[in-house]
Amino acid sequence: MWPTCSSPRIGALLAALLLLGCGTISIDQERALGDEFSREIRREITFFRDEMVESYVEQIGRAIVDSAGAQPFPYSFYVIEDPEINAFAAPAGHIYINTGILLNARNVSEVAGVMAHEVGHVAMRHVAQNYNRRRNTGIAHQAAVLVTGILAGGNWAGAANVLGGLGAMSYLNTFTRDAEREADAFAVEVLPKAGFHPNGLVTFFSTLKNQGGGGNVPAFLSSHPTTDERIESVRQMIAAANLPRDLLRNDGGRFEIIQHRVRMRTGTAPR
Repeated sequence: MWPTCSSPRIGALLAALLLLGCGTISIDQERALGDEFSREIRREITFFRDEMVESYVEQIGRAIVDSAGAQPFPYSFYVIEDPEINAFAAPAGHIYINTGILLNARNVSEVAGVMAHEVGHVAMRHVAQNYNRRRNTGIAHQAAVLVTGILAGGNWAGAANVLGGLGAMSYLNTFTRDAEREADAFAVEVLPKAGFHPNGLVTFFSTLKNQGGGGNVPAFLSSHPTTDERIESVRQMIAAANLPRDLLRNDGGRFEIIQHRVRMRTGTAPR
């Protein structure tokens, strides 16, 4: 199942960001935090173990990372057995994608769009930047909420509120919405370099909207921009880009084979 901050150890890891010195956390500090986070999260989730599916996700992730230029961290990609449509980036390049993403995406460009967005959070060091901004405000207990929102979005951010009050919530959410927009922009820039059409971001956002994701939450309370806002923003970025003609939306049936394997292993009926 999807991990929550009800886990004392994971909650402690998030709160530990408050203790990492006076400035933005360093590359080494974020790497150590990411490694520890990865070890602990293994206690809370169920990985989807299928070599073909794992390799497929890994290949997409590697293509994105290799096209993104020099990176501060090595990347690891994991598939979580969970029907929820979700993915998240833990510190220092640990990228997790739910089977719900694979089952609800319509083609490989949508999966690549989600993964490129999460890689963007790592490449742009949003965890470190947000920690530093929150520390400088002097409202220390909100740092855990902020970091959680960047790592996994609104669900975890809401759970992390047990660590403190709801003060400065609109400020925190504005900052994380900015990070989401930056990660979207990163994805639109990197996806064509990796050979994928960035319109997968738009069509997958439409899937989220159709299933009630994002659009039903008031923007000022959400850790993400509204779905309609993100669709329009990404469309504008794609329209302004000079894209090659041969970018992948589909990959000759490979994605459909992956979906079939996930359905067979999880007992999920086709949509």
